[in-house]
Amino acid sequence: MNLNNRNFVRGLFLIVFALVFGGVAAGYPLGNLARFGPGLFPLLVCGCLLLVGIITVIRAYFVEPVPLNYSIRNIAIVMASLIGFVLVSNYLNMLLGIVFLVFCSTLAGTSYSVARNVKISAGLIVVALAFKFLLGLNLPLL
Repeated sequence: MNLNNRNFVRGLFLIVFALVFGGVAAGYPLGNLARFGPGLFPLLVCGCLLLVGIITVIRAYFVEPVPLNYSIRNIAIVMASLIGFVLVSNYLNMLLGIVFLVFCSTLAGTSYSVARNVKISAGLIVVALAFKFLLGLNLPLL
């Protein structure tokens, strides 16, 4: 299979991520289905991601190849967005970091919509608040 096929490369990346993070998750106590350990949920998610990656690689053999294009500009925008998220979250707060990440990273897309960015930011903020207040994670949101 050609590494210039977007579908094949996408599947390979999913498989690699699933194996790396699944390996880390397996190092934590798994517990059992009646009493979950800290590694069980990430391991289950990685198992699902691995399955999706394998299906994507197999599917790449049966559909017409889609050429893989690299855009250094878009890679730089996404990397700058991630670095900005870390800096804003560290020095201000994570809610502003989320908004920065969304508005900056979407500059790499083909269309830019402020309304869509506001909706995505709001959704991610709701998820972050749920993680903090419902799951008890120590996130610097406020």
